[in-house]
Amino acid sequence: MNQQANQQANQLANQQANQQGIRVLIVDDEPAIRRALRAPLLELGFQLAEASRGEEGLQALRAGVYDVVLLDMNMPGLGGIDTLKRIRAFAPRLPVIMLTVRDQEEDKVEALDLGADDYVTKPFSTRELIARIRTAVRRVRAPARNEDAPIEIGEIHLDPLKRRVTKRNEVIRLTRKEFDILHCLMSRAGRVVTYAKLLTAVWGADSREEVEYLRTFVRQLRKKIEDDPSFPIYLLTDVSVGYRFADAQILSEGLAASGLPAEE
Repeated sequence: MNQQANQQANQLANQQANQQGIRVLIVDDEPAIRRALRAPLLELGFQLAEASRGEEGLQALRAGVYDVVLLDMNMPGLGGIDTLKRIRAFAPRLPVIMLTVRDQEEDKVEALDLGADDYVTKPFSTRELIARIRTAVRRVRAPARNEDAPIEIGEIHLDPLKRRVTKRNEVIRLTRKEFDILHCLMSRAGRVVTYAKLLTAVWGADSREEVEYLRTFVRQLRKKIEDDPSFPIYLLTDVSVGYRFADAQILSEGLAASGLPAEE
């Protein structure tokens, strides 16, 4: 076995070790979706429980202990949004990843605003979903981060107190608003930040509808931090929803959306 194969085998073994004991509740009314997720998740060491309706999922959550919920947006009876609201009433920190379809942008934004941690769009790859699960669980398990502590993701280093950003130890000159955008995204790495939340954090609530204004700043920011702004690996777009900064561990494993054209 060559060196690259050894590294890949070690990486897979480490991932499986990290995933041992992660308890996942799948709430989806489609048997085909639950069946498609069951085999790969079990093979990788996850513990699974399933529910076919929102009401059934809530009962399972009250009766057991889970590390993450995969929640379908569209279900008969109690739908995904209403189920999410009820989950957040008694489990505010439990990671919830929404399973959505491509034309549900408004529902995605609403779910994120209500406290969903992330979403994946059907049809999704198992690899993408597992990466999102790992990111969500790791974030909850991590110790609380000092807001003034420096952040390092890939080759980007941001110091909040000095308001200084470097890449490969070279200082990147940012405007005040560019720095604020970058800080907001890097401090939430791996999570999508909706346009409205990002605009409110940087400019205030009165600017939450100024999406085109924000896109102009993001274009300029990409020119400064990305090797190829047309194919970003750090500052990623969730189309019609918002932006996310690449998760550090996924980036280090080569799972970030590199090679994808930038979308605004």
